[in-house]
Amino acid sequence: MNAMPRPRPPYLHRETTRHGAVVWYVRKNDGPRIRVKGEYGSPEFWAAYREALEGRAEVQKKASPHTLQWALDKYRASSAWASLSNATRRQRENIFKAVIASAGNERLSDIDKASIIASREKRAATPHAANVYLKAMRSFYAWACGDGAIVETDPTKGVSLLKGKNDDVGFHTWTEEEVARFEARWPIGTRERLAFDLLLYTGLRRGDAVRVGRQHVKDGVIYIKAEKTGEDLFIPVLPPFAASIAAAPTGDLAFIVGSDGKPFVKESFGNWFREVCRSADCPGAAHGLRKAGATRAAENGASDKELMALFGWTNGKMANLYTKAADRRKLAAAAAERLLNKNPPHPVPGAGMKAENT
Repeated sequence: MNAMPRPRPPYLHRETTRHGAVVWYVRKNDGPRIRVKGEYGSPEFWAAYREALEGRAEVQKKASPHTLQWALDKYRASSAWASLSNATRRQRENIFKAVIASAGNERLSDIDKASIIASREKRAATPHAANVYLKAMRSFYAWACGDGAIVETDPTKGVSLLKGKNDDVGFHTWTEEEVARFEARWPIGTRERLAFDLLLYTGLRRGDAVRVGRQHVKDGVIYIKAEKTGEDLFIPVLPPFAASIAAAPTGDLAFIVGSDGKPFVKESFGNWFREVCRSADCPGAAHGLRKAGATRAAENGASDKELMALFGWTNGKMANLYTKAADRRKLAAAAAERLLNKNPPHPVPGAGMKAENT
């Protein structure tokens, strides 16, 4: 909820655009307006607020009309931008910041398909980053050609995503051997094991895992709205996770906290957990553990609808991947048994015996 706290933090102002988007900024007396980025109340938000208050934040110059920065500023004040999830806005905000730094003064009329391809190719060494950039620009131009009505043609049209080496499999799915190895390295009572148990036994994405806390639990069930999809999630607190909560240090509003007792943001949590995994000789990361949970559930008979409800998927495509894989494994095991010859031929009398001389 984006309600202004009382007492009001010094020089912090809130503004609602005509499209319903909420904008926060710092302004000291008659000084410049300094935009405060990030979701209100998040650690990112307060870090940006302190930077602005202390004069360490960059003051964004007013963009010239019909430049890329001018158009991106309009997009980020639109209802199309406001309708995106917090996680998506945060990710694309970082992309647009880099775009503005390198090409913000470019006129919209000078940006064509070749420009978009060149920008994608600059990021080609990391295909995922290149694709995230392209998706962000597609979203922007869809608005600019539609409701924004500031360009007539979409230069991202026909520009293809890059194929990464792991596209077919995505994030590595933890094996049961890796799960056991992590549990042996990080026993119950450690922050590392608490994070592991939360991810494995709730199936939450990183952005939700760093937010969930005791305030979300009632009668042994977690209720939280998924940051990415907006879906309502109802997740029973399973015994292994409950044991970790009882034994490990937790925060006031988030179960998972850093060594300083403060909640993580999802990016720093992902980096921290990756290092924790390496120390346990496990190649997996947070998302791969979510996949391991989905694999377990499917192999134990969970239906597509059950997986959708637990993991917050809005269609059956992802759920079906796991149930089909589980079905194939069971069918293959059953079929393998049929390769055995259950009716061996009866031995022929005298077969294998040395013939007698006559």
